[in-house]
Amino acid sequence: MNREWNDSQPIYRQLRDRVVHMILDGVLEYLVNPLTVLKAYQELVDEELVEKRRGLGMFVKEGAHKSLLKGERQKFLSEHWPRVHATIQRLGLNPKELLDAAARSSNRKEHR
Repeated sequence: MNREWNDSQPIYRQLRDRVVHMILDGVLEYLVNPLTVLKAYQELVDEELVEKRRGLGMFVKEGAHKSLLKGERQKFLSEHWPRVHATIQRLGLNPKELLDAAARSSNRKEHR
């Protein structure tokens, strides 16, 4: 899906269409109170990932991607990796088996 907005329709309409596509694709299936959405956006503002521009809307801040990536990597390594590593150890998987499985997974994704 194109991440850029175009000038052929108002942005709210393009956003609506993207949400419709995500619902149809089964990607977005949440029933969320509008106040919950506002709270989520406020957290993004508080985390300095987006900024409010009066009269213009919300904008992703410069460096947000890099900041998120750093945080999510650290979260993975501290929260998820220990469980993954324990499972690898428990199953007696070796690095070659893991790399082969990753390659097969990548090949399947490329052929979709």
